[in-house]
Amino acid sequence: MSDSKVFPTKGNLLKAKKSLELAKVGYDLLDRKRNVLIREMMLLMDKVKILRNEITDSYSLGYYLLQQANISTGVINDIATSVTVDDSIKVTYRSVMGVELPSVSFNKTTPRLEYGFKESNSRVDEAYIQFHKIKELTILLAEVDNSVYRLASAIRKTQKRANALKNIVIPNLENTIKFIAEAMEEKEREEFSRLKIIKANKQQENTI
Repeated sequence: MSDSKVFPTKGNLLKAKKSLELAKVGYDLLDRKRNVLIREMMLLMDKVKILRNEITDSYSLGYYLLQQANISTGVINDIATSVTVDDSIKVTYRSVMGVELPSVSFNKTTPRLEYGFKESNSRVDEAYIQFHKIKELTILLAEVDNSVYRLASAIRKTQKRANALKNIVIPNLENTIKFIAEAMEEKEREEFSRLKIIKANKQQENTI
């Protein structure tokens, strides 16, 4: 609300005060939302660090075991194609201060060897079991990583809106209120002076 475009009336003063009150409430709500989202993200960041370290080690071991399995039995593509595709993974969402965060569920089962023992050996079994663990870790990391990304994006947007209210909207409204109040006071002083002059003139006329 620009001062140059606002007429200094009582109605505009009340309107500006109401807008200022709403802007301050809005800022407080955004500030609380930002703090809640930051706390939620920090909790998930701890999980991300643990999962990333664990999955890095798991992949390193998994590829080593896969290499050993290939060396001992030849390329195991045929064995890999006999393993059933896991289609139990489901994604639902939970809301945290209006931010939709994914929650991934799946059938967590003990690895079941689905290939024949004739074409495989213990190295293949070890690789299969390890990549079963990697699959579960990857699902968990995907959930947490995506949640952190969504929270970080929401925090940036919330911070931007809060800053706009704090640094632009609220100061502008405060300046507008000051402008209107001072203009109305000046107008009242002018009106008071005018009435005094009129009264003095009338008294002078009555004495003549």
